[in-house]
Amino acid sequence: MEDYRLVADAVAADIAAGRLRPGDRLPTQRAFARRHGIANSTASRVYGELARRGLVVGEVGRGTFVRAAAPSPGSALVDPGSARIDLELNYPVLPEQPALLAGGLTTLLRPDVLGAALRPVAPSGTPRAREAAARLLARGGWSPDPARVLFAGNGRQAVAGAVAALVPPGGRLGVEALTYPMIKVIAGRLGITLVPLAVDEAGLRPDALAAAHRGTPLRAVYLQPTLQNPLGVTMPAGRRAELAAALRELDLHAVEDRIWAFLHEGDDPPLAALAPERTVMIDSLSKRLAPGLTAGFALVPPSHAEAVAAALRSGGWTCAGFALEAATRWIADGTVAALEEAKRADAAARQELAARHLAGFATRADRHSYYRWWELPEPWRAETFVAAAARRGVAVTPAASFAVAGGSAPAAVRIGLASPPPPVLSQALETLAAVARGTPEDAAAD
Repeated sequence: MEDYRLVADAVAADIAAGRLRPGDRLPTQRAFARRHGIANSTASRVYGELARRGLVVGEVGRGTFVRAAAPSPGSALVDPGSARIDLELNYPVLPEQPALLAGGLTTLLRPDVLGAALRPVAPSGTPRAREAAARLLARGGWSPDPARVLFAGNGRQAVAGAVAALVPPGGRLGVEALTYPMIKVIAGRLGITLVPLAVDEAGLRPDALAAAHRGTPLRAVYLQPTLQNPLGVTMPAGRRAELAAALRELDLHAVEDRIWAFLHEGDDPPLAALAPERTVMIDSLSKRLAPGLTAGFALVPPSHAEAVAAALRSGGWTCAGFALEAATRWIADGTVAALEEAKRADAAARQELAARHLAGFATRADRHSYYRWWELPEPWRAETFVAAAARRGVAVTPAASFAVAGGSAPAAVRIGLASPPPPVLSQALETLAAVARGTPEDAAAD
């Protein structure tokens, strides 16, 4: 039925004309259906279409509201524009990094070595690079087979290649109900439907995965078992074993994103160690090193190696030779390990800073992570809080950025702790706490 789009167009026109203002609550879907003389199911599709267009946001237990600001034209985590203090993007860069990284590039700048590094490379990289990547990915007594490693330009591209290989256009990919925003962008470009899956304090629930698959079959599941973004949950060993068993029982594959896992030094072996034939494990150097020069890794079951490699090639997602050679040297000479250790200490210090400034609020985080989840106090909603924070010069990310289409977003925000220097971070957290202690009306008056 196409009529629901016409109804959505009418609501969109009311928003554009100012008859519905930012922050206004829409009626319940049942009341909306009665008012417009349509079925409840049609009203549900209207609200879904408005959310897809970025005009409204649903909040659990509160209803559906007109967005406080127009969504950005790109991904949920693009550059935040004129915000003075960025707690949205999350790039940990330490003062000592340039000197450490420069040392590993000295021999790379020899003409003969540089000439070889500037040649194109296949997704399989080089034997030295595969050996180095396997050492980097080893965890908890488990070491992967170097022959199973493929390379991408960065972690996002590795995720895109894995998803493209596992899920055909029109297929369904299960994801955590609140998930990494870029997976929404990747799915949209690949023509894939995301299916939100329930999580609890231990992470993704195997029963939710099974129920979704048995309802309408999934082709794969994307998840972050360690330091899940945005919630910071780390899945215990028992839950990982349950999920590995569920993947085999349901005949499903998983894309395991471990891009932040290096911060959790005592982490259990990954899902890829428990179900190697069912798991594509993704990692990268962007958070370990710096966003400007990185490499992505995909540890792939032999049964899907060619499909993932073909997806990386066709998508233009292969790794640059220079970046791969530099990464190989930084792993071999201990630079990556030194930066991992330094960033673990830095993340812990920033979490302590956040805990002090946000004491008394409902926040949660793993002490190893660079982000904190904040369930806002009444009467704040995520969109109005984000707008109020922006007026004070601080950018934070609303829960809706992490919510999968069709699911409601809680009244919460994610605070990224990695990007600003600690004194600036302290100032930003103090500002956010002051905003939260007031009301939306106070903020508007300011």
